[in-house]
Amino acid sequence: MDYQTVMKELESLGKERTKKIYLKNGAREPLFGVNTGAMKPLSRQIKQDQDLAEELYASGNYDAMYFAGVIADPLAMTEADFNRWLDQAYFYMISDFVVAVTLTESSLNQTLADQWIQSSRPLDRSAGWSTYCWSLGRWPDEQFDQQKMNKLLKQAQAEMADAPDVVKASLVNFIQTVGISYRPLHQEALKIAEQIGSVEIMNPQQKIKKLSAYEQIQKQVEKDRIGFKRKYVRC
Repeated sequence: MDYQTVMKELESLGKERTKKIYLKNGAREPLFGVNTGAMKPLSRQIKQDQDLAEELYASGNYDAMYFAGVIADPLAMTEADFNRWLDQAYFYMISDFVVAVTLTESSLNQTLADQWIQSSRPLDRSAGWSTYCWSLGRWPDEQFDQQKMNKLLKQAQAEMADAPDVVKASLVNFIQTVGISYRPLHQEALKIAEQIGSVEIMNPQQKIKKLSAYEQIQKQVEKDRIGFKRKYVRC
């Protein structure tokens, strides 16, 4: 399937209501407003096609950029490829739910996440922490160094107060994910989450949203879901 055919298919799947939701969350024109679930039949036809994914991502169309992450071949992508994709990400739904999710399936996930969380650009930092969130929820605990993860927990706690809201949301999610999906530091994450308490951020609709990693971890404790891992992170 070629670029033009995919773009026509995506356009046909677009819904005005979904488009308005994406725009309110920070997306910008061009976009069609395609529900991610509606992309599944198309992705099953294509499976993986890195060349096509590159064309779609470069289009700047939000729906095409999202779909690029669905059909990309993470194992074929280099550090330069992932960095280029992140440079082109203009809001969190691309940096955290396209770039970070795609990177999770690559062996470069921790290497690039470590670089990105040290960046001065908020979306880079958000993508770095989000990569760890997706990776911790996907891969066995043995793939993560406990001492390193403990240091990252402390770093997340220290950065919380002064971080931009987009980063702050990812920091809360990181602490929450460690507490839920990484058994070796469950108690440590729970303790830090309790110390931090409720965190307020301003969402794209300029409404205050309260986030609590402690409450979310406790909910999973009650459901006996500590150690939860996803089989897949991409659609």
